[in-house]
Amino acid sequence: MAGLDKNTPTPQSITLHQQSRVLEIGFSDGNEYRIPFELMRVYSPSAEVQGHGKGQEVLQTGKREVGIVALEPVGNYAVQPMFSDGHNSGIFSWDYLYFLGSKQTELWDDYTQRLAAAGMERDAPMPEKGGHACGSH
Repeated sequence: MAGLDKNTPTPQSITLHQQSRVLEIGFSDGNEYRIPFELMRVYSPSAEVQGHGKGQEVLQTGKREVGIVALEPVGNYAVQPMFSDGHNSGIFSWDYLYFLGSKQTELWDDYTQRLAAAGMERDAPMPEKGGHACGSH
């Protein structure tokens, strides 16, 4: 996950658009991004999605229709969304949201390549969780 960088612009506005399922965020440098909820869910900074180290990422599928049912502030540096599929352990710092917004094209390309490499489809249901019991998710 991107760390907190004092040079990262800060949000000036955050709006959840439930119909189109996007988070609209305007930053202090004038950039505005519309980040799809699906992209946020697929790239959640949580251990459940990112794993506990390089190569342990869990490919997310079936998230096209995911919603955000709540968005809670975390101090003055992040928000924590509660997704409609129950996922709520990702804390999205301002710099991580800026990264997601500014790199959407590359992130979507990477996601579709990872899906293809795994022989998975974007709308396939997530497989049942196996015996991972680290307690962090």
